[in-house]
Amino acid sequence: MAKGHAYVVGATGQVGRAAVRALVADGWEVTAASRRGGRDGTWPTEVRSATVDRNEEGALAAALGDGCDVLVDIVGYDGAHGRQLTGLADRIGSAVVISSGAVYEDERGRSFDTQDEPDGFPAYPVPIPESWRTVAPGDASYSTRKVALERELLAAGEALPTTVVRAGAIHGLHCPGPRELWFVKRALDGRPVRLLSYGGASRFHPVHADNLGELIRLAAANPGSRVLNGADPQAPTVAEIGRAIDAVMGVESETVLFEGRPPEGTVGLTPWTGAHPVVYGMAAAEKELGYRPVVSYEESLPATVEWLSAQLAVRDWREAFPGLVKYQVDFFDYAAEDAWLAARA
Repeated sequence: MAKGHAYVVGATGQVGRAAVRALVADGWEVTAASRRGGRDGTWPTEVRSATVDRNEEGALAAALGDGCDVLVDIVGYDGAHGRQLTGLADRIGSAVVISSGAVYEDERGRSFDTQDEPDGFPAYPVPIPESWRTVAPGDASYSTRKVALERELLAAGEALPTTVVRAGAIHGLHCPGPRELWFVKRALDGRPVRLLSYGGASRFHPVHADNLGELIRLAAANPGSRVLNGADPQAPTVAEIGRAIDAVMGVESETVLFEGRPPEGTVGLTPWTGAHPVVYGMAAAEKELGYRPVVSYEESLPATVEWLSAQLAVRDWREAFPGLVKYQVDFFDYAAEDAWLAARA
């Protein structure tokens, strides 16, 4: 017997694909909505696809029709999206909405929004609990917009029970900005050396899309108004990630570690680099939902490496991964690295 109707907004993105798979496997009737109305090859035929642009006035309301038992919003971004969902509360039994761990700020008011400033990288507790302070809601940045989204939804209370999931550094197949590319491309390029700032000890807690899918599945079956972190069981250092990827690819790389921040430019800079660890606590998800991760970081790597290698075989990395290009950083400036090494030889 079906558990009910689950409506997934943003279903063809990285996390949406995993969420649809998890919900179908758990007995839900699923409608997979996206702007292009596509499908994932791993979905069973009973998944219904829908073409919906949630930013088009009235489009989501029309697509929902009589409503759904749970709405899963992968792409909710700001307060307006929160109000959009609460305005449909009479047709939505409960909601699960993906937010971001980027919403937290430290005791000095530093956050991801200040990380590029001198001494601007936040120093969080390890791990960060969901009760920790956040940036103020607003329209100024990704982080402030996500907090605005959260506040709108949580204020609805029982009118629309919503589980907000603050995701870590999402990884796995179909990632538009795969951090693992930093190591994978170097191995494929035959790059013999890699430089890591802060002694290679930076930690930015990852979360596999399938682990988020599991959290979504559990929250859909157990509605409530709550905030939960979403992260893998481990928070490896950047040096540990490099060794794990080398092992998958069968290569041995020389790692040069240096203390302190990257010098001017990209030398020693990776997509995980930070002066202080960013680790998300998962005790609340374990206690409230009985959450257990379905895959570890290292277990997921072979499939990720294979997918990344296949993408690079047919396209330049900038074309393949726009989520990395947006940082406006050349993560593969080998000439700058060689110059830095030569100056210290």
